[in-house]
Amino acid sequence: MKLLPQDNRQSTDTSNPDVRRGQALAARLAKSHYENFVVASVLLPRRLRQPFFDIYAFCRVADDLADESPSPEIATARLAEFQAQLDQTFQGRPPTDLSAALDETIRRFELPKQPFDDLLDAFRQDQVKVRYQDCAELYDYCRRSANPVGRLVLGLGQCVDDARCELSDEICTGLQLVNFWQDLLRDFSIGRVYLPIAEMRRHDVTEADLAEAVVARSTPPGIREAMRCQCDVAESFLRRGLPLAQCVPRWLSADVRLFVQGGMATLDAIKRIDYDVLRVRPRVTKTKQLSLMFGAALGWLSKHD
Repeated sequence: MKLLPQDNRQSTDTSNPDVRRGQALAARLAKSHYENFVVASVLLPRRLRQPFFDIYAFCRVADDLADESPSPEIATARLAEFQAQLDQTFQGRPPTDLSAALDETIRRFELPKQPFDDLLDAFRQDQVKVRYQDCAELYDYCRRSANPVGRLVLGLGQCVDDARCELSDEICTGLQLVNFWQDLLRDFSIGRVYLPIAEMRRHDVTEADLAEAVVARSTPPGIREAMRCQCDVAESFLRRGLPLAQCVPRWLSADVRLFVQGGMATLDAIKRIDYDVLRVRPRVTKTKQLSLMFGAALGWLSKHD
């Protein structure tokens, strides 16, 4: 898709108090959550920061409904209500302040509904499917739980086509896998195991072994080896997607590098603890995040000076 000049985009209706309140709430949500992958860096053009916040807020609220509800049944009901709010928004009747802010971004950038629907479908799946037989099943989940986010960001850059979507999907799947492996303990504590059964069998690990390791808060050799292999797979996804940075608008190029480097930094953090993810959750420090941001900025400057 050819990039459109800024004056061809619909301007934001800042006169609507619902929109203003929703935008303020979306910005607070984005800025208040710690993420290893910097959510909206200062590298974003000012005019795109609020749309980025609006999309992030949608994802954040949906994720919290899925993961923080008291039971899967309550989560499913809340997600159904959130789906209804999304449906109303795309019908031109946003029912909440956050929906009003998202509606502005949707209309301004002509974003499709399918990525939003796919995300909610994945969150609903989390309530009923908590084990994965093999990597193919897991990647299908990533197709709906992670890849839509990248496609929405491409929509903000108005650079959506098949080739760039495929590269974006590689990055987003890689980042989703990184999240799974750094959060193996947390996910198990809420009843989910994203490490495929076939991969556990390949490393002579059973779910009972995993449960014992969780109680002991120590990762045995078989699970560490499984983690090492899966981290290598995640790194391969990220590296395959990195060429996306060379074929998007330059503001997005810097952020693509930043997201990939953030994923790589988390993988490095896992390696530094020798894949002992059941003892401690690996984290990328704020200092490391800043260094990644400045590195991305320097790369942008050297490429575009």
